Amino acid sequence: MSPAAAIEVEGLSKSFAGRVAVDSLSLAVPAGRILGFLGPNGSGKTTTIRMLCGLLTPDRGRGTCLGLDILTQAHAIKRQVGYMTQKFSYYEDLSIVENLDFVARVYGLPERKRKVAAALERLGLTDRRRQLAGQLSGGWKQRLALAACILHEPRLLLLDEPTAGVDPKARREFWEEIHRLAADGLTVLVSTHYMDEAERCHAIAYIAYGKLLAQGSVSEVVAEAGLSTFTATPAAPEADMAALARRLSGLPGIELVAPFGSALHVGGADRDRLLASLAPFRGDAAFAWREDAPTLEDVFIHLMGRSRDNFAGAAPP
Repeated sequence: MSPAAAIEVEGLSKSFAGRVAVDSLSLAVPAGRILGFLGPNGSGKTTTIRMLCGLLTPDRGRGTCLGLDILTQAHAIKRQVGYMTQKFSYYEDLSIVENLDFVARVYGLPERKRKVAAALERLGLTDRRRQLAGQLSGGWKQRLALAACILHEPRLLLLDEPTAGVDPKARREFWEEIHRLAADGLTVLVSTHYMDEAERCHAIAYIAYGKLLAQGSVSEVVAEAGLSTFTATPAAPEADMAALARRLSGLPGIELVAPFGSALHVGGADRDRLLASLAPFRGDAAFAWREDAPTLEDVFIHLMGRSRDNFAGAAPP
């Protein structure tokens, strides 16, 4: 294991009912870093995260997490992991402090009251500690869930779609806290569909239907995708953006056609074919065209278009 790696795995594979959910995945995550997992629903993100931290045994592969073997020392790994699920999973008829006290008892934490008070203070929950969890908004429930996850001072934090259903202000405050935790040395793995959240991660890994297709910093992943992108905007009253999108879709070299407000984003990896297909449209005075740098969302759409659903056609269980 590399000295600075919190997680280092090689060739991880996992199947369910004969269908491959994760296929020969290799990954290294430095300690104190935030890694974002991106990919379509059913792509294997959650399965991967669970294998990385010893919550699920791979069919094949090897590796370490926090210096421990994921195959033979899974129980020891679990004690050092905090796991925040997408669905709020605490007791709504208990107060914030009662929920945290219950979690502390489950872990058998020494100095329980002090640690609960510290978690309340860190997440800004002290003034609300007597409020029932069921009366909290989505953002405050999120804070409670995070406080419970870090109560036992884990070295690795797993976040599965952590900000689904919360407002932008709560999301921003949540991410500020995640970065503070990482600065203190906590390693964070987060599954998300939000591109702006992915851009807040130190690195990202794109998984599509069991295959790891891209990894690195956001700028590295965007650059390595090799996309050329153009934006079309209306330049005359007769400009019909919906009709333009229909005419462009499926042409040689055009791999993505995506509306952005009144504009249209068009791109592909084969620049020559893309330019050839766009040439007739770029001469139309009804539209203004400009070349743009590809975004992470462009890369996401591009990779999805090139992926094959490994569960497509599967018989129902």
